[in-house]
Amino acid sequence: MSAPAPSPLAIVDAAPLPRQEEVLTEPALAFVAALHRRFTPRRDELLARRAERRAEIARTCTLDFLPETAAIRADDSWRVAPAPEALNDRRVEITGPTDRKMTVNALNSGARVWLADFEDASAPTWENVVTGQLSLIDAYNRTIDFTDPASGKSYALRPDEELATVVVRPRGWHLDERHLTDPDGTPVPGALVDFGLYFFHNAVRLTERGKGPYFYLPKTESHLEARLWNEVFVLAQEYLGIPRGTVRATVLIETITAAYEMEEILYELREHASGLNAGRWDYLFSLVKNFRDGGPRFVLPDRNAVTMTAPFMRAYTELLVRTCHRRGAHAIGGMAAFIPSRRDPEVNKVAFEKVRADKDREAGDGFDGSWVAHPDLVPIAMESFDRVLGDRPHQKDRLREDVDVRAGDLIAVDTLDARPTYAGLVNAVQVGIRYIEAWLRGLGAVAIFDLMEDAATAEISRSQIWQWINADVVLDNGERVTAELAREIAARELADIRAELGEEAFAAGNWQQAHDLLLKVSLDEEYADFLTLPAYEQLKG
Repeated sequence: MSAPAPSPLAIVDAAPLPRQEEVLTEPALAFVAALHRRFTPRRDELLARRAERRAEIARTCTLDFLPETAAIRADDSWRVAPAPEALNDRRVEITGPTDRKMTVNALNSGARVWLADFEDASAPTWENVVTGQLSLIDAYNRTIDFTDPASGKSYALRPDEELATVVVRPRGWHLDERHLTDPDGTPVPGALVDFGLYFFHNAVRLTERGKGPYFYLPKTESHLEARLWNEVFVLAQEYLGIPRGTVRATVLIETITAAYEMEEILYELREHASGLNAGRWDYLFSLVKNFRDGGPRFVLPDRNAVTMTAPFMRAYTELLVRTCHRRGAHAIGGMAAFIPSRRDPEVNKVAFEKVRADKDREAGDGFDGSWVAHPDLVPIAMESFDRVLGDRPHQKDRLREDVDVRAGDLIAVDTLDARPTYAGLVNAVQVGIRYIEAWLRGLGAVAIFDLMEDAATAEISRSQIWQWINADVVLDNGERVTAELAREIAARELADIRAELGEEAFAAGNWQQAHDLLLKVSLDEEYADFLTLPAYEQLKG
């Protein structure tokens, strides 16, 4: 192990937390400081490059595969490293934040993988950041059993061989951790905090148990950002003296620019790569963000009308499967976000049929696994993949050479036979306000209208409001989308919430604050790159 960093990080504006000394040890912070010193300057350059690329898209209203990396795409010889045994069968993965209850339930869920989420399903309060790390440490030590004081229900881990494999999702490159700064007062990127603390405390013990530190990489926009992650992995493994290649990373292809660089992303991470994932809401959010001034042909309809069977979404998912299998990587499908109702069996029946059809399609298309948001959906998704895979751990032998996706296919939004509706605008406002209010209370994964919503769905909601106003969209009822119409709907929703909750509960929440923030990021002339940036300024803790 390298010598501790000479410049320790400072914990600022954070109340002490129980057991924080078990996570924020001097050696762990020295390791995070080493990552920060080495990689934050390059991170900053890449964020600036994002802005430059977005300006180019605004000028040209198009995207294409990169000519400068054509040789990588044309070279049939290279493959990613073989999957470790713990990540060879990924047919069902469950996602969720790292609170203690979710940690036990996800590990016990029967899914092969748990995406332990410090990103979109977790509001980054300091308490969530630190106690989330404690949950994972305690899970590996098998000391996480607990009884919920509210319900009296006890939670305990099943035997190790029955537990899901943990894959941690750190925050994206764009988010800083304001509570951890260097001597100059510069905050450490949240990605390096989440990665660094988890890696430092768990990498060696996982290696000794025949597993390893595995990660999901969010919000990646280019192969250069993947290259930076690869450099982080190399330094981290050298620092702790574990074999190079022990880390494995699955990259979420959830930005439109990354969809044009899938092979290059795998190539940059090839000794650490284990697959790509096809996201949905963040991908649509990225489409709106990048082509927001591209005119009517880039206007998305209601978010729930944009399914994975839309032509441009199908092009994206089929290209992902072909790319992954050509390079020996896992292709992981999208999220089933339905939350089963304990009171309405009919709602469950209809939703389960939709989930089953979605997972049947993914397995039939060649995906090696898929995501669910609730333990009750694990058996449904498992059945779909069991039917196709049988005893095989994956279907990488399905090379999908029949797939031929051209650059224009990925941005052919106007091939979708659906238009914005008044109900869709109302839903965007409702989800936006209700999600942001919960996020400001420290909750990142929130059940709203029988769906598990996270920051990605809030992003697409506010982005569609912004896009429809600025594209002068006329809805199905003949109304034109204007800032005033959005304000009217938001005011009515706020009044409905007040009536639904009662004055006392309403006053105890962050409803007016959430309403105001949604309107700000939806109506401001200057489009905010990420909702979570201004929201983080208002997040307490």
